[in-house]
Amino acid sequence: MTLDEYAKPIHKLPVNLIDTDHVLKCVQPIWKEKNSTASRVRSRIEAVLSFAAVKKYRSGVNPAGWRGHLDHLLAKPSKVAPTENFAAMDYREMPAFMAELRGRKVTMSNLALEFLILTCARTDEVLKATWAEIDLEESFWSVPGDRMKAGKDHDVPLSARAVAILKAAREISSKIGGKVGAADYLFSGRSGAHLSSNALLALLKRRLGRAETIHGFRATFKTWASEETNFPNELSEMALAHTVGNKVEQAYRRGTGFKKRIALADAWASYCSKPRSGGKVVAFKRG
Repeated sequence: MTLDEYAKPIHKLPVNLIDTDHVLKCVQPIWKEKNSTASRVRSRIEAVLSFAAVKKYRSGVNPAGWRGHLDHLLAKPSKVAPTENFAAMDYREMPAFMAELRGRKVTMSNLALEFLILTCARTDEVLKATWAEIDLEESFWSVPGDRMKAGKDHDVPLSARAVAILKAAREISSKIGGKVGAADYLFSGRSGAHLSSNALLALLKRRLGRAETIHGFRATFKTWASEETNFPNELSEMALAHTVGNKVEQAYRRGTGFKKRIALADAWASYCSKPRSGGKVVAFKRG
């Protein structure tokens, strides 16, 4: 999408004719206002042209390269675009949001979003998850390192609700049958491929009318754990698959805190399932 939208100046050019000026025409107009998007466009153009060079379709310096090339012509991203955190939901809104989500018709998108929230996982980790990674009897999910940001395998304890979500997803798949029923993915679309991130975004923004981001739910969990629980900080960091401690601490810290993280996962699922807050319930004596 980014190449289609922002790389129009080079759409019809043979790769061997693309030069630095062409690349600048693509990224310079949005470098300040949409720097993160511009940076992705530059990176993707660089990747395409690197491939072209390997295939001997072009030669010479990559005109979309950053270090030692475009970094002399464009301002550093840190200078033009201060880092912005992903918009996150206030954890106090989570019970009401979850009630609304569960009150909708059960679909793969709804189940995938709830599973993502309860497991504190990233979008790619959830959408590309397969049944081979799941142990329903022991209630855990083993995410391979090649799909983790840190590149390390990550075991995720599954709350009772998370397990129920997976069983519901499997039931939907089996009823549909065909490619969906035979799909390896936990949350597959009609073609049998995994759901796209756009499916979750559309659910969150268009159907549920929320302004937050999917990634922001990780921050929601972290804030809840810090503000409302006595679980140690390192435990919630482990749940988010963050690296804990400096290199010396990491060398001595061989455990993953998995048993303690089971309790944390259950507490988070319980909090998300809290009934909506309302008025007091008054008991009357029978007449």
